[in-house]
Amino acid sequence: MSSEVLFTVLVLAVGLERVAELIVSRRNAAFSLARGGVESGRGHYPFMVVLHTGLLVGALVEVWTRRPDTVAVLAWTMLALVAASQALRWWCIATLGRQWNTRVIVVPGGARVTGGPYRWVPHPNYVAVVVEGFALPLVHSAWVTAVLFTVLNGCLLATRIRTEDAALAELA
Repeated sequence: MSSEVLFTVLVLAVGLERVAELIVSRRNAAFSLARGGVESGRGHYPFMVVLHTGLLVGALVEVWTRRPDTVAVLAWTMLALVAASQALRWWCIATLGRQWNTRVIVVPGGARVTGGPYRWVPHPNYVAVVVEGFALPLVHSAWVTAVLFTVLNGCLLATRIRTEDAALAELA
């Protein structure tokens, strides 16, 4: 099997993981909204969806059109980082429980979560996103996608974190 096919399988697996996240997110968002949750940052959410979809599509397009050589040590290192980012993301989801979703929804009167990875880092899920954003494309040396996603994601996260911090400031 070619490295391009194996990479495609990896990207499709990450895509399926994202679908699982969206299922959890929609359930949790409905739960929070039913309890009076207030959503912030709706304006940047569509850009986030396009950007994250673009990461997966862009990596595949780059690998299949540019056909970069796979550097074994880079591929294995980046694959380990992709796996670590997935583990961190699901640790965040488990720690936040019903409070986790892909939107910024805060239920008034709730408490800010300070356990799990949030004990050490204020936004560990975004650490996972940043790591995955450069590591996934670099599994197959798709550096253009890695750089482009990283720059655009940095701009998005600047807005997203400000929005989230302002919303979370309302919690006890």
